[in-house]
Amino acid sequence: MSARSSALTMSSSRARVRCQILMFCLLRVIAAVNVLALVGVCVFLLWHGLPALSWEFLTEPPRKMMTEGGIWPCILGTAILSLGALLLAFPMGVASAVYLHEYARRNAFARYVRLGVNNLAGVPSVVFGLFGLSFFVTFCGFGVSILSGVLTLAVLTLPVIIGTAEEALRSVPDTYREASLALGATKSQTIARVVLPCALPGMLTGAILGVARAAGETAAIMFTAAVFYTPKTPDSIFSAVMALPYHMYVLATAGTEIEKTRPLQYGTGLVLILLVLGMNLLAVILRDRLQRQR
Repeated sequence: MSARSSALTMSSSRARVRCQILMFCLLRVIAAVNVLALVGVCVFLLWHGLPALSWEFLTEPPRKMMTEGGIWPCILGTAILSLGALLLAFPMGVASAVYLHEYARRNAFARYVRLGVNNLAGVPSVVFGLFGLSFFVTFCGFGVSILSGVLTLAVLTLPVIIGTAEEALRSVPDTYREASLALGATKSQTIARVVLPCALPGMLTGAILGVARAAGETAAIMFTAAVFYTPKTPDSIFSAVMALPYHMYVLATAGTEIEKTRPLQYGTGLVLILLVLGMNLLAVILRDRLQRQR
């Protein structure tokens, strides 16, 4: 009986090893498909958009029905909208996450709030754009402006920042909180001086990823902040701006010389994807550096 049970055990062990190897191979194939898709998109944009890149393209406004010139107003508008959304959404998202994780009791209200945040994170950006149009542009009277676009993008990125900030707070060991409270610190002091510094790398990573998403949104800004063309730089928060994703959409769908603007379309797409990848890389580097310092 012992020899038979030993054989069965060895057979079961070999089956588990084969299943494990099969699953690892499947996961490697899935990861390789994702990497190859990203590389394919980047290579395609580099191949078609690199000839359009020049100092003039990056530093001058569009000219001659946007068939010549550059995309400087678009870069400036995208930076203003993204950074403005970050400045508004990050403090609100961190405060909401602190309340949900540190203060809110495990009751129905907290569950409903988390459910609403998770659902908002999956809402299409065009819905946020229509909300910004009806509320900020029309009801509040801000018009198509930087302020309307920043507020809309802040609402769009807020669920992402709340989710990542709460996960960062959840990753802080409870022993840190217990040690701080045992030394006589209050709960607010413990959160401000112990918990938040430990969770800061994850929070900043989520914030930068949220801004990277906001920088690539088209529907959310085309209703609230972006215009077809404006030759001047914004002089107040009530000025309309150009933005990279909306500019690329306009070049590809509007106008009478779409084929003539094709290199500019690819060049704009290349600059936009480099901007988003740069933000994602910055998030990874910042997170690793802060974790090493901690």
